[in-house]
Amino acid sequence: MTRVLVLRPEPGASETVERAGEHGLEAVSIPLFKIEPLAWTAPGVDSFDALLLTSANAVRHGGEGLDSLRALPVYAVGPATADAAREASFEIAGVGSADIDTLLATVDPKLRLLHLCGEHRRATSAPHAITSVPVYRSNALPRPAGLDRAGADVALIHSPRAGARLAELVEHRGSIALVAISAAAADAAGEGWASVHAADRPTDEALLALAARLCNKPAAK
Repeated sequence: MTRVLVLRPEPGASETVERAGEHGLEAVSIPLFKIEPLAWTAPGVDSFDALLLTSANAVRHGGEGLDSLRALPVYAVGPATADAAREASFEIAGVGSADIDTLLATVDPKLRLLHLCGEHRRATSAPHAITSVPVYRSNALPRPAGLDRAGADVALIHSPRAGARLAELVEHRGSIALVAISAAAADAAGEGWASVHAADRPTDEALLALAARLCNKPAAK
């Protein structure tokens, strides 16, 4: 049976492995990064109208700095991020269904947004007044031993950084198919893979549905 390689950091990796099992897939967690909190100071809440959250990691690793910001409503990039914010006692003002640009298209451009984010973040061309404050970083791990056993597998790429990191670590790519959460993530992985596919929506569920179709594809005769 074709395996699915889950390369995202924990705890997301374990969550994806569990969801993969619900699709009948054999998945193995091989994180390429580790999420770590950064020291940060929360700015004055009166300077902002709402929080912008593009990753559940901002809530998981925000620490005590979040305490003074709970009066601000949250605009979350997707359901998983919104769920994490709710669990941390934030009020949800809006939830996106794709990426940051899609979310911001639904948000009043006059709002002053505080973006709690990672050290590496995607830029946006939206007209909103956004103040970005990094509260966590994603550190690359040494080459995981699990990659040495990669064969005719399907690797899930959850970000452009993950695609680029996998390309750095794997020289013999011809037997590995990539399923990326976006076209940008797919492009970052470069060429030479057995095949490269981008999900039609930047969600874990869309990623796994595409992986399931690849894993169940009959072998060529």
